[in-house]
Amino acid sequence: MARFTDKSIIVTGAGSGIGRAAAILFAAEGGRVIVADKTDGADETVALIAAAGGTAKAIRMDAGSEPDVIATVDLAVAEFGGLDILFANAGISGGMANIFDTTPELIAEVLRVNLIGPLLAIKHGAPKIAERGRGAIVLTASVAGIRSGAGSPAYSASKAGVINLAAVAAQQLSGSNVRVNALCPGLTETGMTKPTFDYAREAGKMDRVGRLNPLRRGAQAEELARAALFLASDDASYVNGQALAVDGGLSSSHPVTRQEFGKTAV
Repeated sequence: MARFTDKSIIVTGAGSGIGRAAAILFAAEGGRVIVADKTDGADETVALIAAAGGTAKAIRMDAGSEPDVIATVDLAVAEFGGLDILFANAGISGGMANIFDTTPELIAEVLRVNLIGPLLAIKHGAPKIAERGRGAIVLTASVAGIRSGAGSPAYSASKAGVINLAAVAAQQLSGSNVRVNALCPGLTETGMTKPTFDYAREAGKMDRVGRLNPLRRGAQAEELARAALFLASDDASYVNGQALAVDGGLSSSHPVTRQEFGKTAV
């Protein structure tokens, strides 16, 4: 299967986790990938792609910085002649503070990266994709953006915004043949969640990871990456403005241990 032969593709947050897995899969299916990340992980991802015979180029970028986003889009155009697909995946967790411990500075930073970042990706990427006649943008949201129980207030609010942004962008790109959809991961083993998974392994409690979803396990990054590739591909040619939950069934009910005001959850 080579759904992305000669396609010019940007993946942000591609230095690890879902972004790295997606960049590798895009390249394996013939895509030419700009691997964008704040860290040296971008170079490592490019090395993995090159070792497998794929084409990729790394760039350091802050997803919430407009100059960095512009530079990343410009690089795709310069290196690969245009832009066909943009996977705006970069994000931060913002920790697990509750509403009463969340500072304005914390939520501002989470929104800058998690929500303004995807908006900038659409703002500067969509016109270039439209020039090609068709293409796709995939935004990484989260089941935390669907309803409560899967993330902190700052993170959840940012991802709810991403889900709405995908719908608004799909409408505002009407007639362009540029589709915009949001991917909503459940608990997935990535750099962001590594401490949770590492603790569970060390404590012999892996059976408790993801136990609230019907599949009773967490996801691997490649499982989410494959869903992102679906949304970016012609296999999803009539999917637009949607939020796809890939969470083992968690969001079918979002069962949680509830915390009462002023009390500790038990």
